[in-house]
Amino acid sequence: MTKSFGSFTSFPDPRKARGDIIAIGEDLTPDTLRDAYRHGIFPWPHEELPMPWFSPRRRAVIFFDELHIGRTLRRSIKHAEFTFTIDKAFDDVIRACASTPRAEGEGTWIGPEIVRAYLRLHREGDAHSVEAWDGDALAGGLYGIDAGGLFTGESMFHHRTDASKLALLHLIEHLRDRGATWLDCQIMTPHMRALGAREIPRAQFSVLIWSAVPRHRTPMDANRIGVYSAGA
Repeated sequence: MTKSFGSFTSFPDPRKARGDIIAIGEDLTPDTLRDAYRHGIFPWPHEELPMPWFSPRRRAVIFFDELHIGRTLRRSIKHAEFTFTIDKAFDDVIRACASTPRAEGEGTWIGPEIVRAYLRLHREGDAHSVEAWDGDALAGGLYGIDAGGLFTGESMFHHRTDASKLALLHLIEHLRDRGATWLDCQIMTPHMRALGAREIPRAQFSVLIWSAVPRHRTPMDANRIGVYSAGA
C-alpha cells in the first residue's frame, strides 16, 4: 500500500515497503525533494499514475573501487579532448536530457513539471550538472542530486560519442576527491552495468545512506574545470 502526501515532507520508511513505490503525490517543492533523496526516494513520473515516488527493491550503485573502464572508453579518454565543467549549464543539461529519446519509444519522463522543480532545486544548491564541452558546444552531460553526502545521478545525454560517459567519470573523480566512495545510479542500465555498477538490496542501500550522509557533507562544493587525459 502506498501513502499519499500533500505539502508535508514525511515519507513512509522504504525498508518497510513491499513494493518499489513508496508514495503518491504531486508535491515537488525543494523541501520534499530533499527529504526524499535523503531517504533514497525519488519521483519517477508514469503516464498512467499520479506522481509516484520510488525506492527500488534492487538499487543500482557504482562503488568506486569496482569502477570498470573498458578498452573503448580508455581510448576515448586518451583521444577525446573534451572540457568538463560542473554547474556551468544546468538548464541546458536538464533540457537536453528531457529531449533525449528513451528505449522502446516511451518518450521522456522529464516533463515540464520535473524541469521546473529541479531548476528550483539547482538554484537552492541541491541539484548539479556536469558538462562535457567540445569547444563551445555542449557535447554531453548529466545531472543529479547532492543529498548532503549522497549523490544520486538522474539522467544523461550525449551529442558526441562517449561524452556522457566521460562526464560521469569526471563526476566520479570529483566525488572521490571529496571522500565519497560510491554513486547512486537508481536503476540499472546497460551503460551503468558496463561501468561496473551492480544492484544491491534496498536494506543494504539504506545502510549506505545512513553511513554516507553524516560523513560527507558537500561532495559537490566546487565548480571544477578540467580536460581528461590518458592519466585521468
